[in-house]
Amino acid sequence: MANPYLQHTVGKRKTSVARLYMKEGGGNIRINQKAMDEYYLRPTSKMLIMQPFELTNTVGKYDLNVNVTGGGLQGQAGAIRHALARALSAISPEYRSILKRAGLITRDAREKERKLPGQPGARKKFQFSKR
Repeated sequence: MANPYLQHTVGKRKTSVARLYMKEGGGNIRINQKAMDEYYLRPTSKMLIMQPFELTNTVGKYDLNVNVTGGGLQGQAGAIRHALARALSAISPEYRSILKRAGLITRDAREKERKLPGQPGARKKFQFSKR
């Protein structure tokens, strides 16, 4: 049996990893076996996910099935956006130039800095006492 999906890509943001499967369809988006409106209640998260579609004028042309793990909801939305931008750029070089200019192809590498031993946090130090 042939694979029904047009693209399969991976997107990352902070500690979140999104595996995205894209096929031509009517714009149905499923995230972890739930509809996007059911999974994301904040309009800002939905806007973040739809940004690559709006930039390339492909809203409603593709169905998405996304498995996302790790991090919080905002980090997961960023990972989905990254995966979607990569999938659209693989479909057409014209889309790639649009998404690259908007900065959506580049992985946002900012992560939480680790806590160091003998300190209360990553950057915070204990109060200095001369005496």
